[in-house]
Amino acid sequence: MTHPLAIMFPDISPVIFQIDLGSFTFALRWYALAYIAGFLLGWWIIQSLMKRPTLWPADTAPLPAAKVEGLLTYVIIGVILGGRLGFVLFYQTGYYMAYPAEILRIWEGGMSFHGGFAGVVVAGLVYCRRHAVPPLQLADSMALVAPIGIGLGRVANFVNAELWGRPTTMPWGVVFPGAQAQNCPWDWPVALCARHPTQLYEAALEGAVLFAVLAWLVWRSGWLKTPGAVTGVFIAGYGLARFTVEFWRQADAQFISPDNPLGHVVTLGQAGISMGQVLSLPMIVIGLALLWRARRA
Repeated sequence: MTHPLAIMFPDISPVIFQIDLGSFTFALRWYALAYIAGFLLGWWIIQSLMKRPTLWPADTAPLPAAKVEGLLTYVIIGVILGGRLGFVLFYQTGYYMAYPAEILRIWEGGMSFHGGFAGVVVAGLVYCRRHAVPPLQLADSMALVAPIGIGLGRVANFVNAELWGRPTTMPWGVVFPGAQAQNCPWDWPVALCARHPTQLYEAALEGAVLFAVLAWLVWRSGWLKTPGAVTGVFIAGYGLARFTVEFWRQADAQFISPDNPLGHVVTLGQAGISMGQVLSLPMIVIGLALLWRARRA
């Protein structure tokens, strides 16, 4: 049996730089930089939208551009708290119940998009209530920029060599350091077990493609004048992209067993779906329902 054509994972450090300050070490990681860049780009784009009143219903922006900075604070809190708590509850409950102090170590990775999405929804509703902002219009502006942070986060997942896919013999398969030979259908050493780079699949679909679609709808088709339509496309689009990539993504270790090597949490005959797909299905339904309601109105 010949070895597959595979790409060895590049020698990329997850730490951009670090400064040792005696008993304390400050380190800037690619993962953190992805979040910072996503927040700043999102803030800049939303500000630009608020300066273009003709894009909005009745040619009136939902809030002054100067108030977007305050919204950013709410979003950051929602993403971090929701994303971390979602990861703890959906994927690693047993581990973090045994080591609760590690819940705070967010710089090491471990964020759930679905949890972060819920956190942003709550934070956005609180902001709208306190500042008398139309919720659907604000949601549309946030939906436009969300794929930027998602895409950058998935690239950071690749740099961290985490959340890799299932074994593959495709020529673009990547041999990730630290990956176990789970589900390898061949008798090769772990060092030669190439996997789908699903982080990059998600960066492309959930990030670049989804942002391009939403940007076209906003800037070229005037969809901001229909409150909720852009948000519906984003929610359904993300759910569909995530559901699709999950077919090639390796399930988390806690869901894998000898009787369930693919980590399905719901079994449908000989097939099944993963936790990521379970969480994505409601997003597809909710997104389509919101889009239908917005366009009908």
